Amino acid sequence: MKLKSKRIYLRPLMESDAEIFLSNTKDEEIRYMTGTKGSFTLEQIQQHIRRSSEDSSRYDFAICLNENGQMIGELSISDIDEENRKAGFRISMNAIELTGKGFGTEAIQLILRFVFEELKLNRLQLEVFSHNKRGIRAYEKSGFKQEGILRDSLYYNGEFSDEIIMSILQKEYNQDS
Repeated sequence: MKLKSKRIYLRPLMESDAEIFLSNTKDEEIRYMTGTKGSFTLEQIQQHIRRSSEDSSRYDFAICLNENGQMIGELSISDIDEENRKAGFRISMNAIELTGKGFGTEAIQLILRFVFEELKLNRLQLEVFSHNKRGIRAYEKSGFKQEGILRDSLYYNGEFSDEIIMSILQKEYNQDS
């Protein structure tokens, strides 16, 4: 399965992507934006990708540039609850020099089409830390609405950040499409 737009495409994650993942887990800005505190080995990441690919309640995608196939991020649709037609969502860009150019927003719009038109879900939810202003803007631009705040949920670099819960419903997606 490959989802494609003007500048990027989404493809299933592969074990061969583990090296890129590992380098991202060492990037301080990415760690801060995602609230990642732990460290990981290449084998742990490979196992995660393997387990994820066998889990029918999730889809994991690499975000790649059309022009050269470079992986610039990854995203997941997780905890798919078919009975209640809802799922969780997360995205992480791994090429900091390419952030702020709309690639994340483009990837979100691709995945929304997949979630609402292919999977026929009604609700997609995410959590984002309040210090991740770029991420919040991309989510809002894509139609996500803030639902709640878990105050001082993350302690990182000597400061607390709120965790913002956001979602988009199928009817909101349909209005914007």
